[in-house]
Amino acid sequence: MMRQYDLVERVKRYDPDADEDLLNRAYVYAMKAHGSQRRASGDPYFSHPLEVAAILTELRVDDQTIAAAMLHDTIEDTETTRGDIAKRFGENIASLVEGLTKIKKLDLVSKKAAQAENLRKLLLAVAADARVLLVKLADRLHNMRTLHYVPPDKRARIAEETLEIYAPLAGRIGMQEMRDELEDICFRTLMPDAYAMVMARLEAFRARSGKIIELIENDLREKLIANNITGEVKGREKKLYSIWRKMERKSVSFEQLSDILGFRVMVGNIPDCYRVLGIVHNAWPFVPGRFKDYISTPKQNDYRSIHTTVVGPKHQRVELQIRTRAMDEVAEYGIAAHALYKDKSVEERGDILGKEARAYQWLRRTIETLAEGDNPEEFLEHTKLELFLDQVFCFTPKGLLIALPRSATPIDFAYAVHTDVGNHAVGCRINGRNAPLTSELRNGDEVEILTSEAQVPPPAWEGLVVTGKARSSIRRATREAVRKQFAGLGKRIIERAFARMSKPFAEDKLTIAVPRLARPSIDDVYAAVGRGELHSADVIKAVFPDFKEDTAKAPASPQGQGWFGVQGAGEVKFKVPGQEGGSGALPIRGLSDDLPVRFAPGGGPVPGERIVGILTPGEGITIYPIQSPSLSAFDEEPWRWLDVRWDVEEGERRRFPARIIVSVINEPGSLAEVARMLAETDANIDNIEMRAKTKDFREMVLDIEVWNIKHLTTLLTDLNARPMIANVERVLG
Repeated sequence: MMRQYDLVERVKRYDPDADEDLLNRAYVYAMKAHGSQRRASGDPYFSHPLEVAAILTELRVDDQTIAAAMLHDTIEDTETTRGDIAKRFGENIASLVEGLTKIKKLDLVSKKAAQAENLRKLLLAVAADARVLLVKLADRLHNMRTLHYVPPDKRARIAEETLEIYAPLAGRIGMQEMRDELEDICFRTLMPDAYAMVMARLEAFRARSGKIIELIENDLREKLIANNITGEVKGREKKLYSIWRKMERKSVSFEQLSDILGFRVMVGNIPDCYRVLGIVHNAWPFVPGRFKDYISTPKQNDYRSIHTTVVGPKHQRVELQIRTRAMDEVAEYGIAAHALYKDKSVEERGDILGKEARAYQWLRRTIETLAEGDNPEEFLEHTKLELFLDQVFCFTPKGLLIALPRSATPIDFAYAVHTDVGNHAVGCRINGRNAPLTSELRNGDEVEILTSEAQVPPPAWEGLVVTGKARSSIRRATREAVRKQFAGLGKRIIERAFARMSKPFAEDKLTIAVPRLARPSIDDVYAAVGRGELHSADVIKAVFPDFKEDTAKAPASPQGQGWFGVQGAGEVKFKVPGQEGGSGALPIRGLSDDLPVRFAPGGGPVPGERIVGILTPGEGITIYPIQSPSLSAFDEEPWRWLDVRWDVEEGERRRFPARIIVSVINEPGSLAEVARMLAETDANIDNIEMRAKTKDFREMVLDIEVWNIKHLTTLLTDLNARPMIANVERVLG
């Protein structure tokens, strides 16, 4: 374990003005606070915060961050309080430590909501102080380095979380070296066979290539000297996980990869970067399509460098990165590098570190967007989307640069410009030509978005976009549109209920009763009734507390049949035609006579969703889901509407019919794959009809049986998530 004076010496080496007394006090306090606590490895617990502090000295962070690293587990794992930290070390360090305190005793990987809440808390703390993220990543890195001491059942879950969240987060703030190490440990833990295979291939490549790295390094140095350029050359092999990821993404073998070797040339200034590029391209042929200039157009995490691939000695393809030393600091240390250069001149720092880090600006903007998430699971999903992959750079007609992930569409572009632009987008022009909104954008595209105030984003857009902001905005707009639909439906239901009770409908009376219904506004009451969360009878009682329904005065239908209103106390079960025996009873309440009851044809309701009964004299009652388009045919016949509800006992195992349409890619095995997925979700198939939609797609109309609306919703969500399925929708009778 590192000694006290070793840690202080490390900090003083890069920061001679560091507060030595602060570091000593934090060391002693944390050691005493953790006392005899032990880690899974058997080491004293204090060894962990000390190693986290040591990792941060490699990033050369300030003394307060080092102190916070030593104290970061004291509030959570000892009797120490925030007040104790503030009293002894000041508010600044207390805030840092508090921001690092995790949600207590949660299994963050097995419980997605808990994982998302922990991540939300972390990112909101980061918005206040970026140093929180540096300590958190160092904390995760040391935990991963000692992962082999963790029980095997937890090891994979921790590695999965690290690979999905923390490694990409390190990359997005520019800390590539830390990302590489985290990914390497996760790769070795989660996919040991693949790890061993790539390692064996890499060793075979080394044996074949001999001293190729040394040869190319020397060749590059000689070319720099010959052209009077002072610079440093470093060669390296591509990381194992990067090799595996590229093999998987492009479906190629190890031997087909062209960038196993990479070289970095670091020079003193930007003009020399472009001189080196010219020298290299004159000496060796470059590979078309493999040139990127991140100096003129930096990435969002502040990364700046020139990338090119050339065919070097021995016909070996070589990936080359050319940058200044200041740019290399940012590439290695990310936002941590800004502290190193904050007091230097523009010439010394290469004019890239004078303002707030672009990576930190990205983090702030991302957090602002994600903070609007409606639930923890969406927050987690959107965060993962925001962390992903490389970027393309596009322009607005006025020249504004918009950075987007690869595979982004004009819809993503529109939402990146402004949420309102995305919500009202109806078309686009790419480089002056009309193009579909589903087009994949490329570097340098000029994109003009065409809008209409009448447009609202279709829900299907959610499956087309790749950015978290676009997906979040589309979901929010869809929810608002659905809410308005339900509110309109709920209002009609309430109006009919008032009419049936021979009471005049007036919104002012209903507004007064809103608090009794535990809803914030009258629109929320309408929406709740439309969704089936609130019964129309409850609304009547809230407006008229003393009102009692007189069913004897119920008006007759035009055909002379009895009118059936809401019977709150009645619990009568009716037979479904074609289902004999007691097990065929349809558990619905709200009716008072033994009338024949059937489901709406071509897509009836399932338990858990709001239902309506439609009376047909002489034939009986048809049960429809409340959102069924067929109900519009009865708008002018309110006497036929029956307010009914399910009376299914919890735990009762009975399947109900539903109809869905699945649009799949036209290829062998598609039907078998859909059937397998339905079986996995415990759905039963009654009937299948195949339709030829287009040459590339087939449409399947499936009559299935499900347990309830939750089961059906889960099934639809699962099908929609499969790559071979273009669209899934439910059919309502």
